[in-house]
Amino acid sequence: MTTDTVPRRPTSITVHQASRVLEIGFDDKSTFRIPFELMRVYSPSAEVQGHGPGQEILQTGKRDVEVAALEPIGNYAVLPRFSDGHETGIFSWDYLYFLGSQQDELWRKYEERLAKEGVDRDAPMGGGGGASSSCGHSH
Repeated sequence: MTTDTVPRRPTSITVHQASRVLEIGFDDKSTFRIPFELMRVYSPSAEVQGHGPGQEILQTGKRDVEVAALEPIGNYAVLPRFSDGHETGIFSWDYLYFLGSQQDELWRKYEERLAKEGVDRDAPMGGGGGASSSCGHSH
């Protein structure tokens, strides 16, 4: 995430449904337009990140995902409820700043991982097994 220790505070948050981006402004005058797909692919939830390094679950088929709701979590985060049913990732202000400021690099890493796995970005999730995720929980 961010390497400095200055906590980021949002000054504005707008959900743009038509363009599928979360626009967020911060107190350092930075403004980011974070695509919903990027948020979903890099959700901080255990369902996506796993329970430790190397356990990340490659997310596919999220190009058209929408944020159905965005709920505040205290004064430090938001919980997006995505149209595909995913609603377990709490996005702190620092994490949203990280996603926004590093999105070019994150897209590159995502595309490299897709290529390495031989999977298309628009492929449906799953493709083998039941409805539970690799962390053993049903989601």
